[in-house]
Amino acid sequence: MADSSTEKHLPPTEKRLRDAREKGQVARSRDLGHLAVLAAGLVLLIMAMPQLVAWLRGVLATGLSFDARSVASTGFMTDRLAALVLPAVALALGLGTVMALVSLAAAVASGGWVFTLKAIAPDFGRINPLSGLGRIVSKAQLGDMAKAVFLAVLLAIVGGNYLYRHLQDFALAQAMPLPGAFAAVGQTMVSGLWLLMLVLAVFAVVDVPLQRFMHVSRLKMSHEDVKQEHKQSEGNPEIKGQIKQRMREMSRKRMLAAVPQADLVVMNPTHYAVALKYDEGKMAAPRIVALGADLLALRIRDVARDAKVPVLTAPPLARALYAHGELDREIPLALYSAVAQVLAYVFQLRSALIGKAPMPADLASVPVPPELDPHNPAAAAALAKATAARVAAERDADVAGGDVS
Repeated sequence: MADSSTEKHLPPTEKRLRDAREKGQVARSRDLGHLAVLAAGLVLLIMAMPQLVAWLRGVLATGLSFDARSVASTGFMTDRLAALVLPAVALALGLGTVMALVSLAAAVASGGWVFTLKAIAPDFGRINPLSGLGRIVSKAQLGDMAKAVFLAVLLAIVGGNYLYRHLQDFALAQAMPLPGAFAAVGQTMVSGLWLLMLVLAVFAVVDVPLQRFMHVSRLKMSHEDVKQEHKQSEGNPEIKGQIKQRMREMSRKRMLAAVPQADLVVMNPTHYAVALKYDEGKMAAPRIVALGADLLALRIRDVARDAKVPVLTAPPLARALYAHGELDREIPLALYSAVAQVLAYVFQLRSALIGKAPMPADLASVPVPPELDPHNPAAAAALAKATAARVAAERDADVAGGDVS
């Protein structure tokens, strides 16, 4: 049984379509180009029919006029031939330019404008005759060839049948005066071209959506292709995981390095830890220099104790700071009063320990605004959300290191 991850049954992504377009691979209908060229030629023929008839009459009149001087001088005949050929060449070049522009416009209409040199870049892999044979006998090439043969046969049948049914008209034109013969033959030919254009129009109506469907089918992807494209677009998950892991470690080291300079660590008592620093001369309000949950909270506590930074157990305040505060930012305005009480207690305690102030009374429970109280359902939801986000940030590197599903 074939591996489902390698079966190309998924539609192409925008990136795959864009890459194919940059290589010149777009859905174009040749039948639409044939129809546009034939229609433009037919319109020009109808518009220029009077001038064309007059020009042909002049060419025949000039070419069939002879006198003694023209018979005696071979150079005169060469000059006359050049005079007859040059207008015909100019007419052919003009019509060819118009047809080329119409064909280009039809190609742009079916597949859009694409300018790239990748399609003509040398590809030495195509030199191998075995791979070239595989391209020639591929299903897509055989389908295009069968369609082209069918169209050619159908046009030949329709055109041949039309000419057969109008043979008498061509025969009668021989008995008409020259201007009338030109007009009759021209009208017959225009009617035949209209019929051929109708056949091409039917093919173009079918071929345009068919080419788009086939183009998308050729670019279909497997699950493995999608995974590889995702890796190329978003980066290798393993490398991204390693980068995130390093960034997380560096952030943690910077945060722990800031703990010894903190003025206070508030704990909950083991689940949450928030380190605060306040410099009255430089800060408008206390700033959070470190915060963490679970093992990181314990690590902050240990670093603080080693650095002789006071560690205060104030569960409601610790939870409120953790839920509503941000690292390297000032504390929320609603917690100014509670934090001020704690800092005042710590500063007075420090002064008492060095004999500059009396020993303060034990700090009672620190009041926290009701809307920030973790026991409040709304505050509890905010705390749970903040905790989940930070825990996820702590572990996202390990998760990102896995494979893309």
